[in-house]
Amino acid sequence: MTPPCKPDVLDCLVIGGGPAGLTAALYLARYKRSVTVFDAGRSRAEWIPKSHNYPGFPSGISGRELLLLLRKQSSSYSISLINARVDGLDRNGEFFEARFAGGTARARTVLLATGIVDVEPAIEGHDEAVHLGLIRYCPVCDGFEAADKRIGVYGAGSGAVHKAKFLRSYSREVALVPSADDALDEHDLRASGIKLVCAGSGLRIEQRGIVISCSEGDVAVDVLYPALGCKAGSILATRLGARSHDTGCLDVDAHQQTTVPGIYAAGDVVSDLHQIAVGTGHAAIAATHIHKTLPPNPR
Repeated sequence: MTPPCKPDVLDCLVIGGGPAGLTAALYLARYKRSVTVFDAGRSRAEWIPKSHNYPGFPSGISGRELLLLLRKQSSSYSISLINARVDGLDRNGEFFEARFAGGTARARTVLLATGIVDVEPAIEGHDEAVHLGLIRYCPVCDGFEAADKRIGVYGAGSGAVHKAKFLRSYSREVALVPSADDALDEHDLRASGIKLVCAGSGLRIEQRGIVISCSEGDVAVDVLYPALGCKAGSILATRLGARSHDTGCLDVDAHQQTTVPGIYAAGDVVSDLHQIAVGTGHAAIAATHIHKTLPPNPR
């Protein structure tokens, strides 16, 4: 494994190797700053079969392709990419110290691009269904691609209702399938053109669609949007006192700095608008402020 500490104290330690983390690293490297990226793998972007929502790719681009391009671009600079999970983050005097399976790394600043983890429905073949576009998580990203299809929203609470209403912009056939007993306003749903079906007792993939088993009979949809919640990867910062919202997303200022000086955050771990373009924008803002606040580095 390439030693992470060249020099002994990095200008910035980036935790997360998705689009936001890699973009931040590129900016910092171009500012002639020493930077290491820790990538634990399984970036949420890898789930995207093909995005038509990211500017500059009129024919669309898969999440994996985009990450490969970003990694290729990163390899053109002095960016150390370590495939490891950061297990702990501490403040040691004026520096931050990250612990991982291969040792420790010290840095003057830290940028968290640790994203979120979606709560997945219990369905055999889930990962393959995502790559086939049968299960989707982000209607802002790909509601357009689900236009005029039979859409199912599987979840409970206001989050599921809001997601179903959002998707009515794209299809007349939107069904809300409660994942648990929940008091829902059936009149409001009907007025919005949303069909309410009984709580699903099981999900299965069948003939390039998703079938929800209900007591009244099976309900088939072309695409299923789970609305079961998610968990933000903010714990490394909150353990050091960083403030977070009710959703677990980190509270940041206009420069993407958390309430702990020197710790920045970008992407889904900050914003409820889970978009690659939003995350890369955060990263550019954070990296530029980090560069400006670090000691000068004249050549």
